Amino acid sequence: MLLQLLLGGAVSLGNIAIHAAVMTIVVSTARRALKWGRGRPQVWLAAVMVSTVGILMVAHVGEVMVWALAYAILNVAPPGADVLYFAFVNYATLGYGDVVPLERWRLLGPMAAMNGALLFGWSTAVIFEVLRQSMGIRNRND
Repeated sequence: MLLQLLLGGAVSLGNIAIHAAVMTIVVSTARRALKWGRGRPQVWLAAVMVSTVGILMVAHVGEVMVWALAYAILNVAPPGADVLYFAFVNYATLGYGDVVPLERWRLLGPMAAMNGALLFGWSTAVIFEVLRQSMGIRNRND
């Protein structure tokens, strides 16, 4: 059990580091983009928000791939299972249950789910921060 916790913790920390880097880039880029001159502020706001969410989705897919890689290296999924699908189901806390980890690795699924839930929450906070900043800039310009 300790090995599962250590390895799952390491993968989670790696994903947190990836997410932190992406969050830093997203927030700083959104701040700069929202200050640029533009003729149609509503269209610009929509473009910034769509870009922000799109980048966050790409980050999450990358983090799922990190889990899938860990699953493949550790041989967590049963033979013939798609580790990327398995990682997505765990990370998104979907929990279909059609693929279950091998007995000796059963804690990694819940750890991936916990990691995904935390990072989805963090992404939601960043989306609202970008929106808050954009509304503040818009209100100052009106």
